[in-house]
Amino acid sequence: MAHFHVFTDVHDTAEGLRIRHVNVQDVLDALRLGFADFWEKPSHIVFLCLIYPIAGFILFKWAFGQNYLQLIYPLITGFALVGPFAALGLYEISRRRESGLDTSWIHALKVWRSPAVPAIAVVGGILVALFLAWVFTAQMLYATIYSPTPPDALLPFLVDVLTTTKGWTLIIVGNLVGFFFALAALVVSAISLPLLLDRDVGAVPAIKTSIAAFVRNPGPILLWGFIVAAGLVLGSLPFLVGLALVLPILAHATWHLYRKVVDAPAV
Repeated sequence: MAHFHVFTDVHDTAEGLRIRHVNVQDVLDALRLGFADFWEKPSHIVFLCLIYPIAGFILFKWAFGQNYLQLIYPLITGFALVGPFAALGLYEISRRRESGLDTSWIHALKVWRSPAVPAIAVVGGILVALFLAWVFTAQMLYATIYSPTPPDALLPFLVDVLTTTKGWTLIIVGNLVGFFFALAALVVSAISLPLLLDRDVGAVPAIKTSIAAFVRNPGPILLWGFIVAAGLVLGSLPFLVGLALVLPILAHATWHLYRKVVDAPAV
């Protein structure tokens, strides 16, 4: 039964959760609250010192070392697909601040002791699978539009992409396909991961709740997705360093969006 609970609620149901209708103002308010959490507990230091410069270095080194220059953009954009999973500690900071509890980093790290970790890992596995599928699809698009042979040098490849019909076809088609991967990640994880951190309902009910939230609020959830995408683009420009500022704010705001969307009775 312990293993079965990874996929289902303790009582085999999550019917106690009610999906609220939210609007654009709620999304903007969640963003404001996320910034307030960030300002009160600036978590960007950890991101700046550890996560994204290291991740960026690994991605670029791998792409250059394996001569996969055509995958640099898909790797950087696709890495954001697993961002919600990496933001669990920041959700916990927002949860504790909202409850008037201690918000020191030791509590953020303790999220991995949560009984919901196996269910969280299931959702994280789905995000990783989406990331790998996106990278594979991006490579197939490149091979179809250009050739299976990778480019020899980065600068000539960038010039070709930006100045030729083939290049713009790759840009347009690639971003359209990438949009659907990003949408899938958004729908699956935007509500499910904060929900699992808040209460141990199981992976399947959490994902169903996240999907139901999107169905009830497609406009606001899509707006949130575009805000996230725009923030990630702006944050990625200076070699991912800007993400050290952008991602914590978005992560904290995601928690507040969850709290606005899901009405959960007291436990």
